[in-house]
Amino acid sequence: MKITIAGAGYVGLVTGLCLSSKGLSVTILDVDSNKIEMLQNGKAPFHENGLDEFLETYRSNITFTTDPEEAYQHTDAVMLAVPTPEKKDGSANLEYLYDACGQIVKYSKKGCTIIVKSTVPVGTGDKLERFFFNKAPGLFHVASNPEFLAQGTAIQDTLSPARIVIGAQERTTAQLVWEIYKSFDCEIVVTNRRSAEMIKYAANDFLALKLSYINEIANLCEIVGADVETVSLGIGLDPRIGRQYLRPGTGYGGSCFPKDTKALHWLARYHDYELKTIKATIEVNESQKVRLFKKAKKYYENLSGLTVAVLGLAFKPGTDDLREAPSLDVINLLAEEGANVRVWDPVATDNFTKQHPGLATACQTIDEAIKDADICLIMTEWDEVKSYAPEDYARFMETPIVIDGRNCYPVTSFVGSGVLYDSIGRRAVGTELLEKKEAA
Repeated sequence: MKITIAGAGYVGLVTGLCLSSKGLSVTILDVDSNKIEMLQNGKAPFHENGLDEFLETYRSNITFTTDPEEAYQHTDAVMLAVPTPEKKDGSANLEYLYDACGQIVKYSKKGCTIIVKSTVPVGTGDKLERFFFNKAPGLFHVASNPEFLAQGTAIQDTLSPARIVIGAQERTTAQLVWEIYKSFDCEIVVTNRRSAEMIKYAANDFLALKLSYINEIANLCEIVGADVETVSLGIGLDPRIGRQYLRPGTGYGGSCFPKDTKALHWLARYHDYELKTIKATIEVNESQKVRLFKKAKKYYENLSGLTVAVLGLAFKPGTDDLREAPSLDVINLLAEEGANVRVWDPVATDNFTKQHPGLATACQTIDEAIKDADICLIMTEWDEVKSYAPEDYARFMETPIVIDGRNCYPVTSFVGSGVLYDSIGRRAVGTELLEKKEAA
């Protein structure tokens, strides 16, 4: 079976490589010639754990192209993995999806099965089927096959998924998609298209809700004197709840949760219904993203002229993705206050300086970022941060105040370190240092 994947982003590239590793014939198409040239030369266009090695191993089995005729003319199936960014009203922009479908109709010689991996509003598959039927009756069939990979663990999530979902209206269409995944060791859920499309949104939005819930609990823990780490463990051990996505922090970001929560909220409102839990999830996350800035204001009423170190730019470790990253909200607020901001990240610094030139000073090491700083904010739980010695903050910083937005350290590791350490949902330690400074 010949498979073409439209889109060489996270989903398209990782899916193509993983299917190729299973022995399938794969062509990956993208309109970005620079991205395709990089892939042809064995270089991934973005950072993802293990991706460069995986690309080196399997790229010889894949055709990378910018030519839609080459990609579509003889293919048996097209996986649509193009972006569906949010519009200003929160709805999904399907422009790229329909552009790809128009090219498929133009260049396909025999018709094929269209497999939608892009996250799309419920009912999109029906609209696409009508689109193809009006252009070429009987030649194209549409299936929904949502992806559930997470950035940072994308390859593992694709090769060892918790489940595979196939949504189709005809048994033959479902069977063709099943043939692609028959060697995968997991449960395959076969349903209709609309249910498959809803599964994607329902899954992502539930996880986002879970994150916002534990963040609210963490904020209340700080007020009442409870420890959110213990609370999270105590509720997570209940198998009805589970421990995943119960880590408090500075809110979710990336390409999925922000977009998908807004899209489902918009879809409900479009049908005159309000998803109150999703609305609350969005509101809580927007507030949580600037939580560290608010904490910094506890220690300095005026941040103007102060040196602030920000450790971590990517929205999560294992990726260089800055989309909806909480660090950007915080850095912008710091810059507006007149702070001198220094940033460090092991992989996302280049993206940051290109996208936000002049906003902050990029540093090559943590030592450089925190040297003579008045306060340090931890935004991403990189291993380099978690292994950094608490005593070194005291050694390098002008005023050793560390606000940890990802709870990278046990609170006890800062006792006696000479550092004021404040985190999410836990007691602050070393506050006596600030009292001594104020007294002086």
